[in-house]
Amino acid sequence: MSEQSTDLRETVRRRYAAAAVKVTEGGAACCGPEPVEADENFGSALYAADERDTLPAEAVAASLGCGNPTAVAELREGDHVLDLGSGGGIDVLLSARRVGPTGKAYGVDMTDEMLALALANAEKAGATNVEFLKGTIESVPLPANTIDVVISNCVINLSVDKPAVFAETFRVLKPGGRIGVSDVVADDTLTPEQRAERGDYVGCIAGALSFAEYRAGLEAAGFTDIEITPAHSVADGMHSAIVRATKPVTADASSRAAEAADACRSSASRTGAANALPSDGRKGL
Repeated sequence: MSEQSTDLRETVRRRYAAAAVKVTEGGAACCGPEPVEADENFGSALYAADERDTLPAEAVAASLGCGNPTAVAELREGDHVLDLGSGGGIDVLLSARRVGPTGKAYGVDMTDEMLALALANAEKAGATNVEFLKGTIESVPLPANTIDVVISNCVINLSVDKPAVFAETFRVLKPGGRIGVSDVVADDTLTPEQRAERGDYVGCIAGALSFAEYRAGLEAAGFTDIEITPAHSVADGMHSAIVRATKPVTADASSRAAEAADACRSSASRTGAANALPSDGRKGL
């Protein structure tokens, strides 16, 4: 990872750590120093009142997303769900209720403060089928072929290595698994410079791919049945979008490669190689 990418990741981490602390102290999180567009474009306002009312107040206050992925992911009883960038845990807790006691909801986040807040929220909610993991969305700490559905809420756009995110999402999904993601996506007509003008890495709309780039990235990772549908505008030429895609049932070769990568990671761990690189060359946190 380049020095600039490392700096950007640290900027994101600090911003979300501060948001978690603010919520813990009784405040509400927001996207950057000033709200982006209107409040109804981000956060808890995008969830139905009956959903918000059943959750701990701190989980609702910590919501920083641009959508409600649990409303579009078609979660089923018994599903194993992974939330990329789970923050204060709102989507993990909602997913846990939808998949029921025979299912499980995981959240992965790189921010200690958000993880602590999420664990406290899970305890307040009495959720027993949830697990929060420390890690990055570019190197998910879960085995291959174990997840039925991957969700995320306005987080992938902030990643400094989106091909790695798409590859990891594909790896952890079972063949036939699916994604139901809310993310910020830019019009194809906007240049990277124009996108940068509309948000920075302490806001919620930074780093957005265009519709064409997003589709190409998912296709390169191996996904099929890709749908990217704009939901509402978050800035001029920038949209909250619903992203759906499927890992093919016949993705056997990719699955075997992912399992081999997992085996290499486990071997490195057993031999005490604390600083070993995963087999794909990326170093975790």
